[in-house]
Amino acid sequence: MPKYQVVTNKASEGNGPGFPTYAGILLGLGVGGFFDGILLHQILQWHHMFSSAGFPANNLSNLKFNVLWDGLFHASTYIFVIVGLAMLWRASSKPHARWSGKMFIGSQLIGFGIFNLVEGIIDHQILGIHHVNETVPVEQWLYWDVGFLIWGALMLVIGLWLLRVGQQETAQAGVYSSH
Repeated sequence: MPKYQVVTNKASEGNGPGFPTYAGILLGLGVGGFFDGILLHQILQWHHMFSSAGFPANNLSNLKFNVLWDGLFHASTYIFVIVGLAMLWRASSKPHARWSGKMFIGSQLIGFGIFNLVEGIIDHQILGIHHVNETVPVEQWLYWDVGFLIWGALMLVIGLWLLRVGQQETAQAGVYSSH
């Protein structure tokens, strides 16, 4: 069997052997969580999981509590990455349309954007358990929170656009991988 053969556009519509969009979204959710947890929680130490919910990181007991919850948060984002990789691996072992890098990046940006929007709305605004940058004066927290939401929305929109462009390019190419 030749490495590539021409097929119909069905492969890129998501209902056939096309790109596993959900795998990319799960990877994006996980990467978004890792970015938040590693950069904002650990490296910059702008906030911890419950640092605005009565457990400010101003003593050892509160810091231990927050670090435990930061770790549980990382574990959940790790699960997103493992499931996304498993889905991607499974789909890659079957005949499928040649996957566009735009679809891969786009689906991850969708997941990352969804992470920021959900986390920013629920944790920052509704529950108020922490805010993006708690090292600045309290009056400025909202600006950082809104910036986080805007960044998430931009990633979501750009991701949707890249996914759509990648799907169109894949459909036009009509190329099918036997591996």
